[in-house]
Amino acid sequence: MGSGKSKVEDLDTAKEKKTEKEQGGKPLTYDKNFKGPIKDRSCTDIICCLLFLIFIVGLVVVAFFAFKYGDPRLLVYPVNSNNEICGYGNQLGKPYLLFFDLVACGRMGMGVFVTGCPTPQICVAACPTENKVIVSLTDTVNDLKYCKDDFDAASSSKTVENILKDEDCAAYWFKSQPLINRCVPSFLIDVLEKGKNLATEISNSNANATDANGNPYNSAVMEGGLSVYGTFLKAKEYGEKIIEDVVTAWWMILIGLILAMIFALIWIIIMRWIAGFMVWFTILAFISLFGFSTGWTLYQYYQLKDTDQSFHIQFSVIQMTMSKPKLFLAFGIISGIILLIAVLILLFLCSRIRIAVSLIKEGSRAVGTMMFTLICPIFPFFLQIVVIGFWLTVAVFLASTGRNQSFEFNNSSNYKYPNGTYDYDKIKGATSQFFGQACDNTSLSASEFCSFLKNQEENFVLYSQIFNLFMMFWLVNFVVALGQMTLAGAFASYYWAFEKPKDIPAFPILSSLWRCFRYHLGSLAFGALIIAIVQMIRLLLEYVDAKLKGKENPVAKFFVKCLKCCFWCLEKFLKFLNKNAYILIAAHGKNFCTSAKNAFMLIMRNIVRVVVIDKVTDFLLLISKLVVVAFAAASSYFFFDGRIEFLASFTPSLNFYVVPIVLVTLGSYVIASCFFSVYEMAVDTLFLCFLEDLERNDGSAEKPYFMSKDLRKILGKKNVISPSDKKEF
Repeated sequence: MGSGKSKVEDLDTAKEKKTEKEQGGKPLTYDKNFKGPIKDRSCTDIICCLLFLIFIVGLVVVAFFAFKYGDPRLLVYPVNSNNEICGYGNQLGKPYLLFFDLVACGRMGMGVFVTGCPTPQICVAACPTENKVIVSLTDTVNDLKYCKDDFDAASSSKTVENILKDEDCAAYWFKSQPLINRCVPSFLIDVLEKGKNLATEISNSNANATDANGNPYNSAVMEGGLSVYGTFLKAKEYGEKIIEDVVTAWWMILIGLILAMIFALIWIIIMRWIAGFMVWFTILAFISLFGFSTGWTLYQYYQLKDTDQSFHIQFSVIQMTMSKPKLFLAFGIISGIILLIAVLILLFLCSRIRIAVSLIKEGSRAVGTMMFTLICPIFPFFLQIVVIGFWLTVAVFLASTGRNQSFEFNNSSNYKYPNGTYDYDKIKGATSQFFGQACDNTSLSASEFCSFLKNQEENFVLYSQIFNLFMMFWLVNFVVALGQMTLAGAFASYYWAFEKPKDIPAFPILSSLWRCFRYHLGSLAFGALIIAIVQMIRLLLEYVDAKLKGKENPVAKFFVKCLKCCFWCLEKFLKFLNKNAYILIAAHGKNFCTSAKNAFMLIMRNIVRVVVIDKVTDFLLLISKLVVVAFAAASSYFFFDGRIEFLASFTPSLNFYVVPIVLVTLGSYVIASCFFSVYEMAVDTLFLCFLEDLERNDGSAEKPYFMSKDLRKILGKKNVISPSDKKEF
């Protein structure tokens, strides 16, 4: 019986190899000198390595320019209308910013926080301590307390009315308190802190305001203009409370993340025993579920087919009436089709699923043998944080270099009244329309508003920002590639060790890392460059898609959507291909293009196995991540909610106990992703090595298999000699 079974499997394997050969080229041949990652190798993709170094030098130049001419304080601290930082330089001793017409600014809506407000702004030593409205008929120049730095009201020949119209001095001011170095009306802060009504507080404070022409704002206009600041202040309050909760519970959050890390480590170790159970249990549960669903829905159909019962569904704009028998019949047919597909997959892919489970178990053994691999992702993770942090820093400094000039206002704009003051209600409407529209010349209002808001930033700054962003993508992908190739080299050393763990070389991680730096920086840069280019194209498409919102051009929208989908798929495919190319580079030391081609051909010759392995691994990793995250989330919830009695004394008093729970949950997901990325790389590396092993070797004394006993048993293969007899390996 065993002999007959082996012949059938050999026949199936022969047919499979014939088909796979037609699809993916000639199978690999035996190489007597190959016994794992080769040591005698040369540098690969040198041109790309030099290009990478040149671009890094360019990034250093851009960073030098940004650090030399940029000043992030311009983005953080208040700046007056002359672009002087309050509290510094000529404004020393004047740390607070006062707006001449705060109500009018607020009437622009939330866009005021992005576009800024064109009303004059001055730095003051202290915020106003009273409410005051300048009345041109009764007040004199001595009552003008807040004026532009270059204007002296006392020596001016202008009348009070003309001074206010020219916006040389403030027409009104409120009793204010400093908030983020801005003078904010006190009643606004009372509304926030005491939960009072804004309209009531405006009335009780006897606060009044006028525009530059002396026309008074009514209470409704004041409430509408100042409510936007209330929204901002409320968001600030929530932000402060969240930060307070994080500061209070930081050590508990840290303990939660450490527990999640320990649990993830334990889960990886026990995966070698439960992987098979999880896969087969899920498959059987899936089939049972749809089997029951098919039977139950068809039973309900036969029970109700002679009746006229129906469902009536009503939404706000949709009303539907469906026949119950037909609905159950439709569900029964759909469930039956899914059940049939699942059963056929199980019947025809059973052996491949067994191979996938065995490789997953082998991956767990490999990780358990080389425990140091579990901390490897920590270093790429921190390197990515450094890269992203450097990008953000340079981007902020570059952005501040463009703030040394003021907004350009179009004097012929429709956003001004005839007397030269701004129509803030019209600006507010244009603001809401502007964000999400393209700034082109096809619309007069759009082009005018773009001119109204245009910041006179030199093209060099814009191009530098684009270059800085591209280098961030390139460097992040380079770091990811470095981590993947390092792990691939270590796990390849594990697989090609004939007698495990005896034949595994010493320090496999460090040896693999050294080979990456010594020989393959160019290949890593090449693969990362391809992904970075695709990501930049995707970002450009997202920008174009955002600009097309609100446009009446369905063809262009559809075309952009299709391009976004295509490039998303392309990025996923290239990442998959790159990872497999890095595995072959780590093992054989060839250049990127050759390794990518060989990896692609090897995959195509075993496409069914690849799909099964990939999906089974993805499923197990998803379940594993969910288990770790669920454990961390549930533990943190019960702790911070005070449900664990013996730890209740350690439970802190928080404003929002959900904040540390969310942080622990997100942090545990990041930790689980790092740990299981090692596991995934182990399975992917062992799988490619397994495919090579099948093609290169035949189990003879000269060409023994390196795969585990479980895999040989599943495939009906065996070695002529045992590992203990093969001393030369």
